[in-house]
Amino acid sequence: MPARRTWLSAATVFLICALALAGWLLGGRDQPKGGAPAAGPGTSPLQNPDGTRPGLAPLATAEDRRAGRELIAQVATAAAGPRDGYDRGEFGPAWTDSVEGVPFGGNKCDTRNDLLARDGTAVERKDGSDCVVTAMTIRDPYTGQTVRWSKQQAGKIQIDHVMPLSYDWQMGAAAWDRAKRVRIANDPLNLIPADGSQNASKGDSGPAAWLPADPAIHCSYAVRFAQVSLKYRLPVTEADKKAMLRLCDG
Repeated sequence: MPARRTWLSAATVFLICALALAGWLLGGRDQPKGGAPAAGPGTSPLQNPDGTRPGLAPLATAEDRRAGRELIAQVATAAAGPRDGYDRGEFGPAWTDSVEGVPFGGNKCDTRNDLLARDGTAVERKDGSDCVVTAMTIRDPYTGQTVRWSKQQAGKIQIDHVMPLSYDWQMGAAAWDRAKRVRIANDPLNLIPADGSQNASKGDSGPAAWLPADPAIHCSYAVRFAQVSLKYRLPVTEADKKAMLRLCDG
């Protein structure tokens, strides 16, 4: 009997160790300290035409970059108009959920929190809320860094308008009705959560004057800019279009 009990105990220990190893191989390897899952690399803009999928991934293959150039080539050009009369309020209340004709609109959650939830992993929400994001892990496409964000550091991650609203105004949105301006301001295709300092440095610049810090994302950024331009039939400047095409060379 003692020998049999010893054999059973050894078998039990072996089984426990094997199960623990299998669990680590299947799911534990990619867990950073603290148990939060690693943020994903984002989605290719070519596979995300409505902006509902998370993030922005690089276009690394020659085939994808060629497809990006073909899309950019469709963008119209024009000289920028005056900035006179521009005000953020012309595009509606910031991050309003009262918007029709764009994904996530009218879902009882404001646009900012929709975008944080779209791009974040290990998302935590305010107690009793299905909307308000209080913490998350996010892969910032503009710097290539993975960031653990909390609401106490709200400015660390900001929502960037890919085609800035002032730029939109100068390229034709000044003549739109208010409803269309509210749409472009809250359309997930035109919105990317990114490093706050990157968003601040961009201002209302187009791709000829400003690009994300990470060169790996430049072509994808140009394609996303083109997607917004084409959807809203907004031209870009000649300099911006040339820059966008150049970014997807190779």
